[in-house]
Amino acid sequence: MPTLRIEHPIVDFTLWRRAFDSFAEARDTAGVLRHRVMRPIDDEHYVAVDLDFPTAEAAAAFERFLRTTVWADPQRSPALVGSQSTRIFETDDT
Repeated sequence: MPTLRIEHPIVDFTLWRRAFDSFAEARDTAGVLRHRVMRPIDDEHYVAVDLDFPTAEAAAAFERFLRTTVWADPQRSPALVGSQSTRIFETDDT
C-alpha cells in the first residue's frame, strides 16, 4: 500500500490540526484510506503525517494538490513554517 509521508515544522499544533481537519473531505475525495498524525516527543513544533492510498498515482496526485493548492496559500496552511518534506513509500511486509 503506497503511503505519502509528509513532515514539516509548524508554529502551533492546535492551529495546524484545525487546518488539517478542514481538508478531511479533500482527503476522502483523493482516496486516502487511512491517515496517521505523529509528533516527535522532543519537538512540539514539528509534525509528520502518513496518508495511505490505494495507488502510488493517487498519492502523487494528492501531493501535487497539497503543493499547489494548500501549501502555496498561507491562509490554507496558517501553521506551517519552513519547507515540507514529502516522500511516497510502499509497504513491504516480507
